[in-house]
Formats: sequence, structure tokens, C-alpha cells
Amino acid sequence: MTHDMRRAGSHVDAAAEAAATGRGAKGPDELRQQIERTRHELGDTVEELAGKMDVKARARARADDLRDRAGAMTVQMRSSAAHAGEAGLRHRKPVMIAGAVVAVVVGAVMVRRHRC
Repeated sequence: MTHDMRRAGSHVDAAAEAAATGRGAKGPDELRQQIERTRHELGDTVEELAGKMDVKARARARADDLRDRAGAMTVQMRSSAAHAGEAGLRHRKPVMIAGAVVAVVVGAVMVRRHRC
């Protein structure tokens, strides 16, 4: 009967060994490589989580990003303003005529209201 138990026990060990082989762990070298890969993956995960927990660093990064965006918008707005100024110089005469017409109309309305 002891003999049967040993056989059953060794059969279970053989099944466990076969299952381990099915998972890709064929030998000690492969196990070491698998452990090393797992360690690297775990290290990367820990670094990522630590980065998410560092509120000051995240705030600094966000502030730097916003500062860069504001700088880019400032450059864009200055460029647009310079372009508008150049366009204004090109169309100076029509703008002056339109301004004069508006001034005359406003003056006429004010005089008319003042007389009534």
C-alpha cells in the first residue's frame, strides 16, 4: 500500500512538473530569466506609481507645460498683431475715410439732438 501512495505522489509531482513545463519554465536558466523579467516589470510599475504619487513634481510639470503654452500663444499673438499692423498701413486711406464718415455722422446726430 505504501508503494501505491508513493506512485500516486510521484504521479502528482510529475503532473506539477508537466504543468510548469506547459507554462514555459523548462529549466533553471529559463526560470532565472523569467524572474529577472518579472523584477524589471515590477520595478517599472513601482516607478510609475511613485511618479503618480509625487504631487509636487506633477504640479511643476503642469506649470511648465502651461508656461510653454502661454509663451507660444504670446509669440502667435505678437505675430498676428504685427501682421494686422502691416495690413492697417496698407489700407490706411480707406480706414481714415471710414473714420471720418463715422465722425461726421456722430457729429450730425449730436447737433440734431442738441437743437431739439
